[in-house]
Amino acid sequence: MPSQLTIRGVSDELNRRLSDQAKSSGKSVNAVALGILEAAVGIDERRRRLDRYMTWSPRDRTEFDAALRVQRGIDHDLWR
Repeated sequence: MPSQLTIRGVSDELNRRLSDQAKSSGKSVNAVALGILEAAVGIDERRRRLDRYMTWSPRDRTEFDAALRVQRGIDHDLWR
């Protein structure tokens, strides 16, 4: 279950800007604030990297798996 966070001391200016951004993007203030916080601590970058892998075509995935199979092969002559 996600945690909750209370932020005290939010200035009128910050509240206005968050509200304006929420309205223009069609999101809630909470969603906008979470997005900003995630970006500040680097979560969005990790998510972008993961999304890149999730959008591979079946052909991309097949090529990637083939490349991994070659790397995972055991050279038995080296282990004698």
